[in-house]
Amino acid sequence: MKLVILAGGYGTRLSEETVNKPKPLVKIGNKPIIWHIMKFYSYYGIKDFIICLGYKGALLTKELKKLNLKESWNIKYVKTGLNTMTGGRVKKIKKYILNDDNFCLTYGDGLSDINIKKLINFHNKNKKIATLTAVKYKNPKGILSIDFMSKVKKINEKPVEYINGGFFVLSRKIFKYLKNSKTIFEKDCLPKLVKKNELIAFKHNGFWSCMDTIREKKELNRIYKSKETAWKIWF
Repeated sequence: MKLVILAGGYGTRLSEETVNKPKPLVKIGNKPIIWHIMKFYSYYGIKDFIICLGYKGALLTKELKKLNLKESWNIKYVKTGLNTMTGGRVKKIKKYILNDDNFCLTYGDGLSDINIKKLINFHNKNKKIATLTAVKYKNPKGILSIDFMSKVKKINEKPVEYINGGFFVLSRKIFKYLKNSKTIFEKDCLPKLVKKNELIAFKHNGFWSCMDTIREKKELNRIYKSKETAWKIWF
């Protein structure tokens, strides 16, 4: 099975780092976060990667080619456009997975200790077009329940909710729901699958983190240097 990595965004919320390099090259320890992602998937036997390039894609290609000298991964670099949306990027790699019934998809900035084999088996068992990983997220804000008269009925302070964790398994049928370069995978494609009853969630209650801010980058570096296993399952 192949893994498609969305690695073409601008990473504007991490602009302190991404002004000179794409977000997937921001380092955790002494390696870029995309290396950690690929190392994690290769632990589960997935060593064929399709990298969707965009912002500063040449830098990403150059760095991964150097790192791959020690890994021997099979990497396909695809220029999917500077301003292409997430769904559009997936659409542009269609020809590279036509011989596969299913493929994995993830972002170039998220880490987890999810069991990829169990995720894939769950997808195969349920036979839906898309499986997403639902992870627990502690909302830092209070959530209000407001009635039609604008009265606050309830305040749920810092609730723990399930959100999209960004680790997908997709059927090649997904391409029917990807229109063009402006298609946003999360806003245009996934809601259509919900209406068709073709999206299912694999619940993961373990470690998960997305590197959107400097604070999150620092926390991932702290974890990496600590004795916590987290995503470092290949050690």
